Amino acid sequence: MPNAKPILLVEAYRADAVTVERALKDLKVTNQLVDIPDAKKASAYLRTKGGKKPCLILLDLTTPEANGIEFLRTLKAHKSLAKIPVVAMVGSEQEGDVVESLQVGIAGYILKPVTYIKFVGAVRIIELYWTLSERPNGD
Repeated sequence: MPNAKPILLVEAYRADAVTVERALKDLKVTNQLVDIPDAKKASAYLRTKGGKKPCLILLDLTTPEANGIEFLRTLKAHKSLAKIPVVAMVGSEQEGDVVESLQVGIAGYILKPVTYIKFVGAVRIIELYWTLSERPNGD
């Protein structure tokens, strides 16, 4: 990703978090990865004053303590956070969650679990999209 903003990973399962970290490293993405295991703690992180807001949020929709959909609703209702693109990471049985999260405003989703190669391919596409996307100043 072409800027110094971090990527926020909200992922409850450590094995999946390690896969994301490894994929970003293999793709030579230099943004800091902020790894927070649940949506409630991620919400608190985003409300911290003075901290760098992420350029992208990778969100597991099934985090403990707070539902990913509720996290999305809260995020999209907050004026200074609503523009942060969110890519949901979902299990195949969560079709209803995907539809609902698209209605709330996710930028896209990655189906998991997948093979590492497929996951890296999905992350590569996400990274390429945000590298090539023109963003208004201040975002």
